[in-house]
Amino acid sequence: MNKKLQKYLQNRATISPWQIAGTSRTDFAAAIVIPALAERENLPATIDRLCLNPSEYLAQTLVVIVVNNRADISAFQLDNNQKTINWLQSNPYPHLNLAWIDASSSGLELPMKDGVGLARKIGFDASLQLLDWKISPLLSSLDADTLVDRFYLATIFDHFALSKNGAAVIPFRHQPSSNSEQEVAIRRYELYLRSYLFGLQMAGSPYAYHSIGSAFACSASAYVRAGGMNRRCGGEDFYFLQQLAKTSGLEVVNGTVVHPSPRFSNRVPFGTGKAVQSQVEDNVSLFQFVPVAGFELLKLWLDLISCQLDHSANQIILRVQRISPVLHEFLIELNFVQVWEKLQKNHSSRKQRLAAFHDWFDALRTRQLLTRSESNSNSSAEQVVAELLSWGRYPGTEKEIDQLELLEKLQGVGYYA
Repeated sequence: MNKKLQKYLQNRATISPWQIAGTSRTDFAAAIVIPALAERENLPATIDRLCLNPSEYLAQTLVVIVVNNRADISAFQLDNNQKTINWLQSNPYPHLNLAWIDASSSGLELPMKDGVGLARKIGFDASLQLLDWKISPLLSSLDADTLVDRFYLATIFDHFALSKNGAAVIPFRHQPSSNSEQEVAIRRYELYLRSYLFGLQMAGSPYAYHSIGSAFACSASAYVRAGGMNRRCGGEDFYFLQQLAKTSGLEVVNGTVVHPSPRFSNRVPFGTGKAVQSQVEDNVSLFQFVPVAGFELLKLWLDLISCQLDHSANQIILRVQRISPVLHEFLIELNFVQVWEKLQKNHSSRKQRLAAFHDWFDALRTRQLLTRSESNSNSSAEQVVAELLSWGRYPGTEKEIDQLELLEKLQGVGYYA
């Protein structure tokens, strides 16, 4: 066991009182971690799709189901979780390296303040000890209602065999819904996600990637280097990917697509399920499309820093003040002058200083800046996206269906079996 792993397991891992069951092997090349909360009906379909992957990859891969809940779970959900555990114990896939962790039964429940973040963390941390560290083992995150294609494992293995980065996000497209209103809502939410990513790419942000819990993978060493998964009840993927991007680098996998469920959900305070449900049931949108002006401002800010790495904080602030009152106010709130002076003191080279700046002005602060631009537009979503695409050199795409199709193509989404 290498020293970094040993240190992580001693100081940062969350394992006890939970134990992994179903396997005794310790030589896996990869592990897929799947949190499951009342997923007895959905989980078999997810595993069935995994089983379509070639046997040579499945033989090297551990699949860990983390059956989890807090003590305040409903009687129905608790019963569903116990049925899931009983089903897993029946060895339903003898040809698959299927393991599970009971974080549901009495005395093993998640703490009241925790949720899916901790469930993912428990699965990842437990998997670390079952991997073959003589090679460079991998970790992948999936959800219990997400379908993969037959290229999923091969694409991930091949990607990391060549990549110099430690983490990757996987293109996604939500499964179609049989309910027409729900289908419209999920595609509108996808348009929001994809237009946001497109804007980040055009602005030159190093945090231009999707944050989807069922659509990322990393090397196990990158996981350890990032300090492991956080315990957040929602947004755990956003913060973990941000940390991976800072510590190991992150890029997009090409050649496979995952398909999350479009179903409603109240399990987390925000996210896809909540966003879709609010649109359909309450006619309320929990998200607002960022107008092109927001991304233009972001690009201006990032370009300004890149060109003025040797300038003083006061010089930069004066320049910003003339350009954008919104950005100026935001930087004052963030104590930019003190931060920049510290960055200049601690990082003598321009390359190091720019990297340190992006560590500070990260995905969260980027989101906070762009949020200030969201309410400035009264245009329809289609108009906002059309203007954004035109700015990004794709003019004339006015209809939502065409916008989504274009962005899917640009972002590596195909329709794999």
